[in-house]
Amino acid sequence: MPPIPGSGLAKGLAVTLRTMTRKSHTAQYPDAQPELPPRTRGVIGLFEENCTVCMLCARECPDWCIYIDSHKETIPAAAPGGRERSRNVLDRFAIDFALCMYCGICIEVCPFDALFWSPEFEYAETDIHELTHERDKLREWMWTVPEPPALDPGAEEPKEIAAARKAAEKLAAAQAAAEAAPATGTAPATGTAPATGTGGPAAPGSAAPGAPPVPPAPGTGKPQPPAEGGTA
Repeated sequence: MPPIPGSGLAKGLAVTLRTMTRKSHTAQYPDAQPELPPRTRGVIGLFEENCTVCMLCARECPDWCIYIDSHKETIPAAAPGGRERSRNVLDRFAIDFALCMYCGICIEVCPFDALFWSPEFEYAETDIHELTHERDKLREWMWTVPEPPALDPGAEEPKEIAAARKAAEKLAAAQAAAEAAPATGTAPATGTAPATGTGGPAAPGSAAPGAPPVPPAPGTGKPQPPAEGGTA
C-alpha cells in the first residue's frame, strides 16, 4: 500500500505537539548545580603525599601538559653505621588545562594513586595563561573527588587488604599468647616435647625409663648404649 501523502509531516507535527504540552524541567544554573555522575571527567586533583616524582605521568602525557620540578634531599642514617638515603622532593606540579584533552592516561599510569578525577568543572578563565594550575589549586580539587564505589558483595577481597588482615591477625595472636604466658606461669610451646613413658623404642644413645646410669666407655668419655631389657 503506498504511503499517504503528508503522513510523515503529520507524525513529525504530532511529536512536536506532545513535546509542547509537556512541562519542561529546566535547571536554573548556576543557582541549581547539576547532579553529575561520580566518574565525571572534570579536572584532575593531586594528592601530593602519594607523589614520588617518578615522572611517569609527564612522560606518558600525549599533550605534554604536565610540568614537574623536584630536587633530591639526603636523609641521614636511621642507625649508627647505616647508609644515608636520598629521596625526591616535589617542588612544582602543574597541569595546563588549555592543552589537556582529558584522556586520563596520567591517572591510569600513576603507580601510587596520586592523581584523581574530580567532577569540578567551574574553572573558566578570561586569560588562557591562567588555565595552567599549580599544585595548590590541584590540591584544593582533591576535596571534591567523590568516594570510590563500594565493591560488589560477592567480589574477591583485594590481595593488599587480605595480606594486611592476615598480618594483623598473626600479630594479635602472638600478643595474646605472650600476655597469657605470664598469667599461667608456663611458656608457650615452641618445639616438640621429649618422649616419656612407654610406647616406642628409646632413641639411640638414650637410656630406657627406669634403667640405671651407664658408665662411660673407657678412653672415650661417652656413655655406652644401654643393653636390651633395661639392664647394664
